[in-house]
Amino acid sequence: MNRPTQGARETAVSPLPRDRPPHRTARRPADRPADRPARQQESDRSRSSYVYAIGRAGTTLEASAPQLTGLRDGPLRTVTAGRLTALVSSVPADAFSTEGMKAQLEDLTQLETIARTHHAVVEAAWAGTMVLPMRLATVYLDDARVRAVLDERGAEFDALLSRLDGHAEVGVKVYADARAAAAAGSPAPPDSPAPAASTVSPGRAYLQQRRAQQRTHRDAYRAAGAVAADVRGRVADMAPDMVAHRPQHGELASGAGENIANEAYLVPTDRIGEFHRALQGLADGVPGVRVEITGPWAPYSFATPPAESAHP
Repeated sequence: MNRPTQGARETAVSPLPRDRPPHRTARRPADRPADRPARQQESDRSRSSYVYAIGRAGTTLEASAPQLTGLRDGPLRTVTAGRLTALVSSVPADAFSTEGMKAQLEDLTQLETIARTHHAVVEAAWAGTMVLPMRLATVYLDDARVRAVLDERGAEFDALLSRLDGHAEVGVKVYADARAAAAAGSPAPPDSPAPAASTVSPGRAYLQQRRAQQRTHRDAYRAAGAVAADVRGRVADMAPDMVAHRPQHGELASGAGENIANEAYLVPTDRIGEFHRALQGLADGVPGVRVEITGPWAPYSFATPPAESAHP
């Protein structure tokens, strides 16, 4: 799957929702924050609202939320405004502030935990209804601010849900592996005569070997590039949209070789089998090239997250 590692953080004091009148009578004494227990006020200030996904109100999100567990084993809830509902859990404000989140994302163990939990919640919600997955670490000051964002960007989110309904994300990665390409070279037949003793000096022999390795490396990358182009041609008529992500390297890459193409395709759910069949055996007979297909996933690459803003 292809998912970004960090999303928006909104911590400014939220405006009143648009459907609330600008002037109103004084609150009842019980409603005033000053009358609430000091411990409760402190607890509210120490917690932020982490948003996993946005869907339409009146769907299975409300029913599924109490059955799901979010980050730090926190229970999930829904926050609704108009036709939209956000899937939310509370997280420690200090750990999920800009600095706290930066420290967590730099720790690969913490990053994996956050990513797995976030993904599990999104996939569980998506199994029941179309949702817009939010980027990792989309955190707001409180539920009131989440509600205000749903209200402010309701038309945009609603249009995205309509566009993505009935579709899923399928990931396609192409790898080039020069070592595998070299190992796949044709060996000499068993009954072939032994090569004559070489008169080439050790230094020249080393240079020849290095040139051969470089040719193999270039050939593997060229072949992988051709396969990646072939992927796009084969599925163009069954994927209305495609996003090319940055190739993954190091611990983010899976398997041998170097990831040279990392693409996400938006595919109608009733054509996913056809999509897989179109790419079946694409790299067969191409030494050093491997194609990896993942999904179907919730449409992470095609959902627009909330606008970013700085943390004070």
